Amino acid sequence: MQAVFTSWQFWTLLSALFAALTAILAKVGVQGIDPDLATFVRTIIVAGALATLLALTGKLSGEHGMTRKAMLFLTLSGLATGASWLCYFRALSIGEAAQVAPVDKLSVVLVAVLGVVLLGERLTAYGWIGVALVTAGGFLIAWRG
Repeated sequence: MQAVFTSWQFWTLLSALFAALTAILAKVGVQGIDPDLATFVRTIIVAGALATLLALTGKLSGEHGMTRKAMLFLTLSGLATGASWLCYFRALSIGEAAQVAPVDKLSVVLVAVLGVVLLGERLTAYGWIGVALVTAGGFLIAWRG
């Protein structure tokens, strides 16, 4: 059982489950309110929940190993996350969750391509086939769904 909790696949599947719940819950929550306000409320909840978790586990005190480089890239990642959330909530306020979420998940394709181009990662032929299928699926759901 311990191996399950140290598996990236386990945590990724949980991430996908929570992302799916996020889309459905956000679609209901954004109805009738400004999507930017909805994004703000969600952000406050996320920050509060994480602060509580870090405080309860003692990770807010002591040596954290934060470097300038790490801080820079985490700041940039946070800004990208905020921009993504603003766009996502705006899209949910206009479109159907069953169409918005799959298109949002085209980020998977972009991560794969950017990982290859910017980070020097490699994909096998099967990996590229998967990227093509995810792309095709996103487009089919969004524009033919």
